[in-house]
Amino acid sequence: MIRRRSLGLGLGAATLAGPFVSNPAVAQGTRLRWAHVYEVNEPYHTEAQWAAREIASRTGGRWNIEVFAASALGNEPQINQGLTLGSVDIIYTGMAFAGASYRPIAISHAPYMLRDYDHFQKYRASDLHRELVAGYDRQTNHHGLAVTYYGDRHVTANRSILQPTDMRGLKLRVPQAPSFLMFTRAVGANATPLAFAEVYLALQTGTVDAQENPLPTIQAKKFYEVQSHISLTGHITESLLTIVSNSAWRRLSPADREVFQAVMSQAADRAGADIRNQEQELAGWFRAQGKTVQEPDRAAFRAACTPLHNEGVGWSRAQYDRLQAL
Repeated sequence: MIRRRSLGLGLGAATLAGPFVSNPAVAQGTRLRWAHVYEVNEPYHTEAQWAAREIASRTGGRWNIEVFAASALGNEPQINQGLTLGSVDIIYTGMAFAGASYRPIAISHAPYMLRDYDHFQKYRASDLHRELVAGYDRQTNHHGLAVTYYGDRHVTANRSILQPTDMRGLKLRVPQAPSFLMFTRAVGANATPLAFAEVYLALQTGTVDAQENPLPTIQAKKFYEVQSHISLTGHITESLLTIVSNSAWRRLSPADREVFQAVMSQAADRAGADIRNQEQELAGWFRAQGKTVQEPDRAAFRAACTPLHNEGVGWSRAQYDRLQAL
């Protein structure tokens, strides 16, 4: 079984219906709510918990952050909306969902836009990335503080997928964000937008035929229990943005803002490193569970997707060229 580090780390006005972790170390202090859609055993959550404890310690108990996991405060579009509504103060969100508010920031989310993990790391540290986060901040008045590596997304199904043509007509669950449609359009699949919390049942009942996520998520969400094949397409190198709402940010002193920035950056680094380590081991683990793990023709998938990189998108050709030159 894959070992996980026990490190502390992610709306409508949704009713609390799922797991959350309050910060018992701080009885007093201003309360902030940190919402995300991931499971309590995933590094995103354990690092958010660690960040909550660390912020409480470094600010002398002025901030008491409660972390709500597994869509307890809403699905991803809802928690993004919750930043403005005031129902949440901090979230993790995928770049595709951040792109619903500021389209250029979704550039890294296009299929095969990033060549590999090294390219992602160069982009994460680049001036281009800092400019795009600043653009998101200006557009929304919220504050993107850190980027966490989420992993390479792969396709699971109950049949073999080795070529893009194998996906024609496949009912593929995709998150409720526009940039995911680029991949389904390129391979001829039928996009079925569905909230994260609903995916397992939809796969189990055949409402959808397939889904796509990184290997650690496929394990954590137990999608492998209801899917026989994992095709290592690696079509999107995904990352999450940690965002603090404008209303919460305004209440922070300059010194506390520095603490939030430093701690959340450190939590993002730790969670990303954990996910990267898991990715190296999980293909073997899935095979040990009796799953068929396949190496598809990535060159064919890439060739199908890259012609769409600058077709009706929200980023400029100059931004695209800068990213590809990294």
